[in-house]
Amino acid sequence: MCYTAAEITRTLSPRPVQFYPQAGSTNDLARAWLEAGAPAGAVVVADEQVQGRGRLGRTWLAPAGTALIMSVIVHPTHTALGQVTMLGAVAICDMATRVGVAAGIKWPNDVQIDGKKLSGVLPEAVWDGERLVGVVLGIGVNIRTDFRGTPLEQTACSLEQAVGKRLDRLVLLSTLLERIETWAAQPPGALFAAWRDRLVTIGRAVSVEQNGQPLRGTAEGVEPDGALLIRTAGGDVQRVIAGDVALGDGA
Repeated sequence: MCYTAAEITRTLSPRPVQFYPQAGSTNDLARAWLEAGAPAGAVVVADEQVQGRGRLGRTWLAPAGTALIMSVIVHPTHTALGQVTMLGAVAICDMATRVGVAAGIKWPNDVQIDGKKLSGVLPEAVWDGERLVGVVLGIGVNIRTDFRGTPLEQTACSLEQAVGKRLDRLVLLSTLLERIETWAAQPPGALFAAWRDRLVTIGRAVSVEQNGQPLRGTAEGVEPDGALLIRTAGGDVQRVIAGDVALGDGA
């Protein structure tokens, strides 16, 4: 079942909200709204997304009625800017817990259930010269997408598949936004600790490309700005800010 504008307005009130039955990218729409003066907590919701972006230039498409697709406007301080990605991932884990599903985070922000990707998180900062206007926090969560028989069957999952029953997307939407607002109000140290504790990457063998070369080792820890610390076979600790990490003993 697809959303209606009336349902979205009623469910999310009194938050400022823009709803689109179909959107190219909710991040693009939210960015324009932010540049026009939208307040923190304003949210753009779409029922279908046809030109969404994921991390590292990937696409994120979602057919109508199958996912949670939104972009939330956040006004962080400079010191907390690097933690906006943590905000989305931790809130999604909390939402999954509310329906009885244990979820973890593959560094930096891929929420997984049993090793399969449930969601994507894409924060995009908006600047006016050197002044940070705000951040658009894009979130997509698979709710009832059926990946069986597709190339993503072994790597992606949906929340309904994990919980084994039909879920109300409006309730999930409201829960997710409530968790985002709750964590956004917490001290940065509390959010970092919650994100760190949910990471499934720490202690695992990992491989990540850095400057065109593979970096392999053991994920030893993370830092408050989100950096991943990898100890190589030679004993050196490398600090990784961004990248696509592969997990496993063969990494």
